[in-house]
Amino acid sequence: MQNFLVGNDIRLDIFLSKNLEQSRNQVALLIKNGYVLVNKKIQTKNSFKLKIGDTVDIKEVILQEKNLKYNVDFDIDILYEDDDVVVLNKPPHLVVHGAKSVKEATLVDWLMQKNYTLSNLGGELRAGLVHRLDKQTSGAIVIAKNNYSHKILSEQLKDKSMGRIYLALINLPLKQDKIIIQKFLMRSPSNPIKKIAINEELTCAKSAKSAFVNLMINDEFCLIGAKLFTGRTHQIRAHLASLNRYILGDYLYGYKGRNDLRVMLHAYILYFIHPRTKEMLLINAPLMDDFKKVLFKKYTLGELDEKISVQVLFSLFNSFV
Repeated sequence: MQNFLVGNDIRLDIFLSKNLEQSRNQVALLIKNGYVLVNKKIQTKNSFKLKIGDTVDIKEVILQEKNLKYNVDFDIDILYEDDDVVVLNKPPHLVVHGAKSVKEATLVDWLMQKNYTLSNLGGELRAGLVHRLDKQTSGAIVIAKNNYSHKILSEQLKDKSMGRIYLALINLPLKQDKIIIQKFLMRSPSNPIKKIAINEELTCAKSAKSAFVNLMINDEFCLIGAKLFTGRTHQIRAHLASLNRYILGDYLYGYKGRNDLRVMLHAYILYFIHPRTKEMLLINAPLMDDFKKVLFKKYTLGELDEKISVQVLFSLFNSFV
């Protein structure tokens, strides 16, 4: 629970917006849902007038298994956990959070089943989520257990002190072994789910920057590394498609090969500064079995480990700076 002491007469929503560095709309959800206590009593009125000396407490979300809509018949590997954060290795085919269109158990449902106490800055549907991964993408994802950690980690996403390095299997090697793509992303006019990369800045497009490197090349596919400088939806997939390169299994963006694969994209390395200890954490998410199955048809474990070591990947991407 976060605690604040009021230093001047002020509206409750304004006070929380300033102290949490969140929008008034986001704060209004916290107040409406009963997560805010003034002088130890729940206060659900945004315009409530705080006075000097009042105390304001914010409860974290305690997810209860009884609220589960769908059966959770899977487990998720925990890569790191302490009182402030938990880092998971998300399996493929798992939606991160619920929505009207989602008719299956999600990663948040798994957290609910485990009775985690989480931050509520994203609301209960997105409790604890600092960032997200697409349904078919696997790999490292960090969850905030309290609002303080959520706030600090969100700031790191903005200032780029938090980052991820991805691995992807694509149909053809990149024409250049190292390349940076800076193109705007906009929604496809023919498919609202899909993004397209364009060179022209339009009001409906958002700037996006990605770096890619060839890692292992053979006659069937290429293993590449990818690093994002911005965090747009489908950014890696859309930028690669603009180069006429497609992730294996990414039928939405134009892959035409074998039809038994998911999108072969994995968030392999996650790094961030721990919100409380200020220590730099670097967490490696082991590859999923389906990813390794494709790779091991062409390479040995020793060959793979040499190419995707943390030292090698950071050296490659640091050379872009």
